[in-house]
Amino acid sequence: MKFGMFTSGYQRLPLEKCFTDAAQLGYDYIELWGGYPHAFAPDVIEDYREIRRLQEHYGIPVPVYTPEHNAYPYNYMLGTEKQWRNCMAYLEVSVRAAGLIGAGQMLISVGHGGECPAELRRARLLRSVKHLARAAEREHVVLLLETLSPLESNTCTQLHELKELLEAVDSPWLMGMCDVVPPVLQGEDPVDYCRHLGSRMAHLHLVDCDGVTETHLIPGDGVLNLKQIVSDFRQAGYDGRATLELVTHYMDDPTGAAGLALQRAKELL
Repeated sequence: MKFGMFTSGYQRLPLEKCFTDAAQLGYDYIELWGGYPHAFAPDVIEDYREIRRLQEHYGIPVPVYTPEHNAYPYNYMLGTEKQWRNCMAYLEVSVRAAGLIGAGQMLISVGHGGECPAELRRARLLRSVKHLARAAEREHVVLLLETLSPLESNTCTQLHELKELLEAVDSPWLMGMCDVVPPVLQGEDPVDYCRHLGSRMAHLHLVDCDGVTETHLIPGDGVLNLKQIVSDFRQAGYDGRATLELVTHYMDDPTGAAGLALQRAKELL
């Protein structure tokens, strides 16, 4: 299993600091968060050569690009038709940015649909993801669709909903992934993502939590039995990439958190 650093926790620091830490600490790759002050998709279009340079210089690839889009700057599940078009345009730029930096995959998730009836939310989601899958095909970038917890979204939060959506879109440019926190909070077994999605299970976020909220913690800072979860995934045939998410909870000392997260993750194998 290869471990990656998620760079959201580094947003107060220069982008190069992510690469220096990843190289020095022994990470296999970076999952690049796309938001200000670095790697915001429209800026990446202009600055992609610098991100390519950093990958080559430090020997740390960026196989996954994750643009910010659930609330800021856009959420494709809410708003008018004009707002939806603006969101689609932004995410198309994000797909292009992913391709330019050499990331073969881009992560998307489903924001909250507000008070819209469930049937209309499902229709909007299907329309949105089909649109983005066509954009991904043009840029040769695979989309990774992540489920969120019911605390974050009211649409496509469970495995069966993700599987149904993948089948409805039916595109090789759309794959599923698992962040272990949402299924645990809903009483699901995270490894069922691997069992039920099969070859369409293409990415993993390996994080801890308090068992009550969606707050993402580094391994060992929460209550999850991650050693068993990792063992289950490997027995189910998944031995690919696992991103250790450093989010805003660790912005005061991302280097220390990144080092501790990787140390503890390796102890799970």
